[in-house]
Amino acid sequence: MNSIRMPAWLSGLGASASRGVAAPIIIIMLLAMMVLPLPAFILDIFFSFNIALSIIVLLTALYTVKPLDFMAFPTILLVSTMLRLSLNVASTRVVLTEGHTGAAAAGKVIEAFGHFLIGGNYTVGIVVFIILTIINFTVVTKGAGRIAEVGARFALDAMPGKQMAIDADLNAGLIAEAEARRRRTEVAQEAEFYGAMDGASKYVRGDAVAGIMVTVINIVGGLLVGLLQHDLPFAEALKTYTLLAIGDGLVAQIPSLIISTAAGIVVSRVASDQDIGTQLVGQLFAKPQVLYITAGIIGGMGLIPGMPNMVFLLLAGVMAGTAYLISKRRAEAADAAPAEAPPPATAPEQEEASWQDIMPVDTLGLEVGYRLIPLVDKTQGGELLKRIKGIRKKFAQEVGFLAPPVHIRDNLELKPAAYRITLKGVEVGAGEAFNGQFLAINPGMASGTLPGVATSDPAFGLPATWIEAGLRDQAQAMGYTVVDAGTVVATHLNHLITSHASELLGRAEVQSLLDHLGKDAPKLVEDLVPKMVSLSTLQKVLQNLLVEGVHIRDMRSIIETLAEHAVHIQDPADLTALVRVALGRAIVQQLFPGAGELSVMTLDNRLERLLMQALGSGGADGAGIEPGLADTIAQQAGLAAQQQEALGLTPVLLVPGPLRALLSRFLRRALPQLKVLSHSEIPETKTIRVTSLVGAQ
Repeated sequence: MNSIRMPAWLSGLGASASRGVAAPIIIIMLLAMMVLPLPAFILDIFFSFNIALSIIVLLTALYTVKPLDFMAFPTILLVSTMLRLSLNVASTRVVLTEGHTGAAAAGKVIEAFGHFLIGGNYTVGIVVFIILTIINFTVVTKGAGRIAEVGARFALDAMPGKQMAIDADLNAGLIAEAEARRRRTEVAQEAEFYGAMDGASKYVRGDAVAGIMVTVINIVGGLLVGLLQHDLPFAEALKTYTLLAIGDGLVAQIPSLIISTAAGIVVSRVASDQDIGTQLVGQLFAKPQVLYITAGIIGGMGLIPGMPNMVFLLLAGVMAGTAYLISKRRAEAADAAPAEAPPPATAPEQEEASWQDIMPVDTLGLEVGYRLIPLVDKTQGGELLKRIKGIRKKFAQEVGFLAPPVHIRDNLELKPAAYRITLKGVEVGAGEAFNGQFLAINPGMASGTLPGVATSDPAFGLPATWIEAGLRDQAQAMGYTVVDAGTVVATHLNHLITSHASELLGRAEVQSLLDHLGKDAPKLVEDLVPKMVSLSTLQKVLQNLLVEGVHIRDMRSIIETLAEHAVHIQDPADLTALVRVALGRAIVQQLFPGAGELSVMTLDNRLERLLMQALGSGGADGAGIEPGLADTIAQQAGLAAQQQEALGLTPVLLVPGPLRALLSRFLRRALPQLKVLSHSEIPETKTIRVTSLVGAQ
């Protein structure tokens, strides 16, 4: 017959689904045991399972190398405690309702444990049960809880130092970012584990108290039920219900004692790469001289008259023989060590430095505090990653070349909600963004104030306030522009990328531009670079355009203009001026989109003549401009630009061609929003309207 095999993905799905419903099934089972009456056979199954579970937990704790390998232990401790209490409730119901029928009323497990512990003497049975409960309550559970409490405190106190050590290893290049992130997670989990163990231990202590109370209630209640309801003789009722109560309590307390011991083992172990058994054997019997001395003392006690001589002497002989075997094995290993020992590995600090130790500087970098990690983590949605991809795509479409990738990393030296943007390893922008909150930006027309943290927009410096999510609609109704934390960082990054576009255009990007253009016009590119213009000259021309905010999407016009004039001119500044004339229509369109009339500022005639004289005497760098005159030009140009912006117009200064580069370079630092155009760059189809004269006073 042909066998039917389940597909691998279907079997994996079934296994995952079965694990997912395990927790609800356990909860339903615990509630059912408390509410529904259970027959004696079912109680035997559950009591046996409880004992088996406690043994599994103890052995798992013994073979655990480090506490975090058993992170589910606090939850298991809680569930096992609730299981025992549920069994106590179920068994109490059976004992009180069916106890008059005999010692087997609550199942064979309770009866067997009752006979085993009592042994025909009820007083001894009760005393032994109380002793077991006291040992569990005052010794094992209390000690484990105290160790967990101290461990949690120490773990929290040591967390900053461990985090700094991880950062130091990361900065030194000893570990990668993935390993650093794993170690940080492990440090946080360690503190949470000890805190959870401290809380879970309280449940076990309460379970021990509840065990004593349940046993007393079963004995007293059973006597009352047996005497008053079933007319049993006092001696028979005392025998039956005491056996059932003690057996029930013992069945619950022995697994509780085992699990409490496992809890103590987990929280009391010291970090090592060995399990408990290996540590005990390897350290307790590590020194033969200790065993020789112990054997001598035990043997001396065995020679004293009246002592159990045979037992002491036998034990002394075993210890002495063990010490001899350990010493012999070590001697043999020492003799064989020189022949078998591998050559010592070169220590990391002894290795020679190499070129691989030099890490390249990222052109664009974004560093975030730990509270902003969800914005850049793929596993947590990372909406900022998608926005950065969109920024690069939009930049390429508008400006004309592809910006380098943004390297993102977390930096614990920053404030939790802080970020910084780097260009070639140097910080060019920084700010704070509170994940989960919104930034309400006042564009100048908002009415009223909002409760929150007052700040300013990191990209443009506008007054803003960080508000809670519930105030978003109210802020929008008041005229604020409301954006989330990811948008704040993305807008700031986009602004800086656009502002530093000239620095992002390296030779590799220029070559990529030529390769891209060469697919459509290969002859045009071949005739220009490197026959007429070098790659560095072309790069400088393009950078000059980008510095003043001119897009280089129209590479065909740029290449054609350079090919036309490069025969006679090689100076990048002169070539840039010619390219700007060729791109005049695009420049004007970029500054005055859809406008037929251009509202501009111009220079007063007297000032224009002075500047032309200064240009002739001082050279193209403008060094001949008198300082007082330069200050006056800057002040008046700033006032005129403010008037233009107040009217909703783009501040543009129109000057003669020879003065354009001089004034643009001079005013760029003080007035970055002011654009300087020459008369030759204005298309003939545009009408010019002069709104103000610079230097008229």
